[in-house]
Amino acid sequence: MSGEEFKDDYRRALPQALIQELTRRSAWRASAAVLADVAVLAAAIGIALAYWPNPLVLIPAIIIIGTRQHALFVIAHEAAHYLLYERRWLNDAVGRACAAAQGLSMCTYRVIHRLHHNNLYGELDPDTALHGGYPRGRSYLVRKLAKDLSGLTAWKTYAYFLGGAPALNTATNVAVRPLGDTSAKLREEARSDRNMVIALHVAALLAFAASGYLVQYLVLWLLPLVTVVQAILRLRAIAEHGATTDFSSPLTAARTNLGPVWLRWLIFPHNVNYHVEHHLYASVPQYNLPRLHAEMKRQGILEGAQVISFRQTLGKIFADRPKMVTVTIRIA
Repeated sequence: MSGEEFKDDYRRALPQALIQELTRRSAWRASAAVLADVAVLAAAIGIALAYWPNPLVLIPAIIIIGTRQHALFVIAHEAAHYLLYERRWLNDAVGRACAAAQGLSMCTYRVIHRLHHNNLYGELDPDTALHGGYPRGRSYLVRKLAKDLSGLTAWKTYAYFLGGAPALNTATNVAVRPLGDTSAKLREEARSDRNMVIALHVAALLAFAASGYLVQYLVLWLLPLVTVVQAILRLRAIAEHGATTDFSSPLTAARTNLGPVWLRWLIFPHNVNYHVEHHLYASVPQYNLPRLHAEMKRQGILEGAQVISFRQTLGKIFADRPKMVTVTIRIA
């Protein structure tokens, strides 16, 4: 429907039969991904509570919890794209639950994220303020990540994912409010979802305070959300789009980051590292992205694309800011 779709840029580049196969939803694979994250969260929280308040257990637990909270956000991202389940009500119910547990609104995110996809690096891209302008020097990004880990930037994330208010786009000096490109249905769903998320977390605070587990809730759930998750979100967003120079196509304005399994588990869960492929074929579920990558590579579609190792990406985004060249013209 108009005002709700995520555009695919290369729908005709691969055979239509292959695209139909790759875009097919798998309920069991989607459910398995959600359950795997929930299982790790439950195990980490259970172990931390068993050894409470041993810092040698708490610190690793907080890190692991943060990585799985971020993984559930990636699941919510899948739901925002309508990619979890064929049944829309089930897709949205699971996606909203994964986001709401973190104090985020999947429906609000859907409103903003489709504008990012449909206007990548354009004036209406609400994410340019986060990943644009790199490289800015190693110390700049280190300071930003340290600030994220301190919890001081979490309010910006909640303004974006809950309040629907992206940061100022410094390239255009416009704070994008992407409602003009959105259907009335999505706008109403976003408002309703925000109210539900707020009510849920007020109730959670009251319930944990009444149960005597308020400190454990704050340390083992809210603390990873406002620290670990913030740093991962920033690093991943910049790795996906930062330090690119050709904005004419997702092939060069987005980046696929390759790396070992442990790295993908920590920073790029659920195949979110295949970001070029995701931008080109936003209708392909995450579990089919590796095959999509292989097919595109086999057919030469990824030639000239930003498909590099995460180590190379770090070199790009942590590089020194390009020096301005001054040209002096002498007039005889």
